Amino acid sequence: MRIVQRHAPAAIPNGATFVAADVEQAEDAASALGGVDAVVCAVGLPYDSAIWERTWPAIMRNLLAACATGGARFIFADNLYLFGPQTQPLREDTTPAPDGRKPRVRAEITRLWEQAHQDARVRATAVRAADFYGPDVSTSVISTYGVARLVAGQRAFSPYPPDNPHDFTYVPDFARALESLIDARDDAYGQAWHVPNAPTLSLRKILTRAAELMGVPPRISVLPSALMPVIGLLSSDVREVREMLFQWDRPYTVDASKFAARFWSDATPFDDGLRATIAYYKQKNA
Repeated sequence: MRIVQRHAPAAIPNGATFVAADVEQAEDAASALGGVDAVVCAVGLPYDSAIWERTWPAIMRNLLAACATGGARFIFADNLYLFGPQTQPLREDTTPAPDGRKPRVRAEITRLWEQAHQDARVRATAVRAADFYGPDVSTSVISTYGVARLVAGQRAFSPYPPDNPHDFTYVPDFARALESLIDARDDAYGQAWHVPNAPTLSLRKILTRAAELMGVPPRISVLPSALMPVIGLLSSDVREVREMLFQWDRPYTVDASKFAARFWSDATPFDDGLRATIAYYKQKNA
C-alpha cells in the first residue's frame, strides 16, 4: 500500500510506504501513482466552496490521467452531495439536483470519472458514504460535537435540526466498502455504490443513546436554524454549512440495497460504533 499526500501522516500502517506529492499538480500525481494497481481517491480539502471549485476538478483530472497512463483502477471515496435536495431515499440512480456550490462541484467531478470510464480510459467507480462518525473523525457532528463534548462533561451541540431521520456511515464500514470495490471484478466498475449504514435514527436519538452508554445526562444544545443567516455574516464556517441544510431539514436516508446484494449488508450497529467512539475520546482525555 502506498500513501500519497503532501505531508507524512503521524502513523503509517505496517506494510505501507509514504510518498510526498501534491496531486493538484499533474506531474506529481503521475510520478506518485506510477506502478500501482488501484488508486483510492480519499482527498480532503478545506470546507470552502471557492477552494473546491478551483481545486477539485484539477485533482480529479490529474488522478484519472495518472490511472489512464499506468492502467490502474480508480475508486472515488465520495459523499452524497451531488444529489442536492431530495424527498426520497438516495439511490445510486437518483437524478442529481445539485443545489449549491459544493454540490455542483461534486456533480462535476462525478461526470469526469464517469466519462473516463465510458471512454475506456480508466476503470472507475465511486463508493458513497453518508455523514461520517467514529473514533478520531474530526469533522463529525456525532463524534466531535457530540461524543467528545459529552465525554468532556459538556453539552452535545447540534448545528443542524436534530430530529429528522438521518443516515450516518461508520468510518470503518466505509473503509471496508472501499476494500470491497478494490477487490471486485471489473463489472462492478462504471457505476457508483452506496455504503450500508446502521438502521436510520435521528441525530438526537443517536446522541441520547451515546449519553446513555456513558451514563451521563443527554444534554444537547441546538443552533436555531433562524440564527444561521445572522451568524453567517460573521462566520465563514456557518456560511459554508448553510447551503447543505437540505441534508437536515428533512429525512435524509440512503438506499444501499444494490451494494448489499453484491457485497455485504452487516453495517456496524450504532451501539458498537458509539462504544468505540466513546472509548477513543475517553482515552484521548485521560
